Amino acid sequence: MSELRLSNITVTFGGLTALQDVSLSVGPQQVHGVIGPNGAGKTTLFNVACGFIHPDSGEVVRNGQRIERLHPRDLPGLGIARTLQGLGLFDRMSVLDNVMVGADHHARSGFLGSLLALPRAGRDERALRERARRVLDELGVAAYAERYPPSLPYPIRKRVALARALVAEPDLLLLDEPASGLSAGEMDELGDLIRSLAETTSVLLVEHHMDLVMRVCDEITVLDFGRAIAHGTPDEVREDPAVLAAYLGEEVQ
Repeated sequence: MSELRLSNITVTFGGLTALQDVSLSVGPQQVHGVIGPNGAGKTTLFNVACGFIHPDSGEVVRNGQRIERLHPRDLPGLGIARTLQGLGLFDRMSVLDNVMVGADHHARSGFLGSLLALPRAGRDERALRERARRVLDELGVAAYAERYPPSLPYPIRKRVALARALVAEPDLLLLDEPASGLSAGEMDELGDLIRSLAETTSVLLVEHHMDLVMRVCDEITVLDFGRAIAHGTPDEVREDPAVLAAYLGEEVQ
């Protein structure tokens, strides 16, 4: 089982309420999308799920266990991996080494063992390198393994960032606007990839490209001014008057 539940999340910044009593859950092998107009609170909610922001009230529950004061460093141990809008790749490390960073917690010997050149450290490094190459191959970017991120087109760097998350073999993947900067064709490929990932991994997708969200998501939560105004399947959300009002500025009777 792989479940993430955010319950009654409220976040304030000074006198501004960024989120007000927002709840959602991501079930096993489910793609759950979060959408909304600019300033709706999508990024704040994503940051709560990642542990970057601690809510003023509400609960973060992972597989039935309430997580107190979640931090980004806790994610690997909880079977969670994430990608960020800014990619966060290391310019002076090869693509392969960048991806290996994402699997580092699998290494039993750790950083000290690598410094001391312990035999186990060598075995761990070889295993991680093989794992990283395999994931790069699965994402179609193995040919760039020895290249450096600044020399690569943006869509390739996006796949490298995704590979770094997937190499940790997470049960839950958090994706923050993965389609930004992609062409229509590249977005179609991304949609196919997300659906294939959902065969083994749950996905929380924060995105503003409606076509992609409607195509790949099983459930969608719509935010507007920090509140959840709709939740349901793509068809249900598409026909919700409150969603139309939020995006088109129409008054709901």
